[in-house]
Amino acid sequence: METSEEIKEKSPKEKKEKKKAEAVVDIYPSFNNTIVHVKDMSGKTLTKVTGGMVTKHGRLKANPTIAMFIAKRVEENLKELDVDSLYFRIRAKTGNPAPGPGANSIIKSLSRGGFKILNILDTTRLPRGGPKKKGGRRGRRP
Repeated sequence: METSEEIKEKSPKEKKEKKKAEAVVDIYPSFNNTIVHVKDMSGKTLTKVTGGMVTKHGRLKANPTIAMFIAKRVEENLKELDVDSLYFRIRAKTGNPAPGPGANSIIKSLSRGGFKILNILDTTRLPRGGPKKKGGRRGRRP
């Protein structure tokens, strides 16, 4: 027969662990700026950081180095909110074949920061026909 002391030793110590949260990171890396918008799973904004909030030089806003500083600021905000898992959605400008230069460096910096990457999704919009092109019936002539 086991005594109460032995039973207490067998049971694991109850420690209240905070449940880690998940978030969705929307990255819009154009060739002029980089915008990072972090939302929780219900769509509520947790933090939003742009290239203009990090640098005052307009020509550097779409730079991969500035994107690393954006990721650092996002990381600080998410650590306060106990977020540990991230879904990434990258959206390039409509019709562009590739996103801007900051997208890869943001994902790399956040993964180094200790966040778990659950999914990376490309949500670039595709034009489907659209309005009539200018130039008339015989097209633009030089």
